[in-house]
Amino acid sequence: MPKILLVEDNEMNRDMLSRRLTRKGFEVVIAVDGGQGVDMAHSEHPDLILMDMSLPVKDGWTATKELKDKDDTRHIPIIALTAHAMSGDREQALAVGCDDYDTKPIELSRLLGKIDLLLGTQ
Repeated sequence: MPKILLVEDNEMNRDMLSRRLTRKGFEVVIAVDGGQGVDMAHSEHPDLILMDMSLPVKDGWTATKELKDKDDTRHIPIIALTAHAMSGDREQALAVGCDDYDTKPIELSRLLGKIDLLLGTQ
């Protein structure tokens, strides 16, 4: 069962997405800010990370860059999640090391397609 680290500070988004991913057969571990997300990526060794980009303590841009700069987490695919779909956000997310990008509100079928593609489970 693939393990997904969900880094999301909004409780409603976190609960909804984690329940839906669990029902689809994923193990979901949760971090509520970017600092905790970085720590948990090192301790939990997830197969994939869903990273909200607007986070307290350490934003998703910084957390992603830190994870991609470390040998033990560099290989973990990261999908950026953002409600602020501004021009250039996708390019910025890819530039800091995200492997893909998705906008909120989450459309589960679209997100699952991206997860499957990055995990090679399609």
